[in-house]
Amino acid sequence: MDLWIIQNGEKIGPIHDFDVRKKIELGELLPSTPAWHEGLSAWRPLKEISLFEREFERPVEDHDTPCVSPADDSDSPAPPPLPAAHVLIRRFLARWLDLCLFAGVWWMVLWAIGCDIEATLMNPWILLFQYVPWFVLETFLLHRLGTTPGKWLLGLKVVNNDGSLLCLADATRRSLRVLCLGIGFGWSLLAPICQIMAFFAAKRLGCPLWDQAGGHRVTAVPFMQPMRLMIVGAIGFLPWLFTSSTLVWAILSPICGILAYVSANVCGTAAQLQPWRIAAFVFLFSAALQLQLIVVIPYELEAAVKLFPSLKEQVEQFPIWHLPKNS
Repeated sequence: MDLWIIQNGEKIGPIHDFDVRKKIELGELLPSTPAWHEGLSAWRPLKEISLFEREFERPVEDHDTPCVSPADDSDSPAPPPLPAAHVLIRRFLARWLDLCLFAGVWWMVLWAIGCDIEATLMNPWILLFQYVPWFVLETFLLHRLGTTPGKWLLGLKVVNNDGSLLCLADATRRSLRVLCLGIGFGWSLLAPICQIMAFFAAKRLGCPLWDQAGGHRVTAVPFMQPMRLMIVGAIGFLPWLFTSSTLVWAILSPICGILAYVSANVCGTAAQLQPWRIAAFVFLFSAALQLQLIVVIPYELEAAVKLFPSLKEQVEQFPIWHLPKNS
């Protein structure tokens, strides 16, 4: 819901109710602050708007305590909880580290057992359910630990609103929602659409759809200072700079550092992650990408040459190292 408020004699708005609730929590708005939203006939104090009654019922000595009639509040739904911090960028990075690690192991195992990689890449049913095993594993990790490798490295933990770990049923439902609504089963065309829609929905609601529907929240340990973060991220990237057979692969890992830098500016607060976790994150992201590339790159290049014959000479002139093809 969008509201307008009068603060210091100035009309401000529209402001989403999540932002109003945060300002109340920080003490920036008082119970007597005039507010209006569509449907009200006149400006009213915030404490008289049912959506914020619960905010002013909290025992704060320097705030007025509103007199609320139980009859008036009995049918009013409880407002959704305000997220502790906006960590959407960090959650995105953690999610795709988990998926890239799984995909890297997935393709290496298929190659090791002698599967026909080309046939696998062309089979839509295999690609559709490729990430299902990961989300089965994620369900148990969230149920038992509240985190995954990517979330753990970036200081994230999924809990219920009361701070308890998710039960197995809730963790299963959450993983299914992420698989369908969050990444679109990992399909190349569907996944970006789902990610964009999920991002704007999370910005609007204050948390992703799968957390709002399940009554969950994500706690976060903030990043370190941005410059120090970039230095640590570069340390995690350097091994691939010197060991890769081509800079095309290694150049992907600075993207992790750049996104982490943006995430630090958006999400940083008081505490800090240990530097080695950031370095490990960048290193593992690079490793996961390369594990996939050394298996699938020859097939991808063949497909690219068929579509664009002009690339054939360039591919032959600058070959990219890869594992031997399975037939």
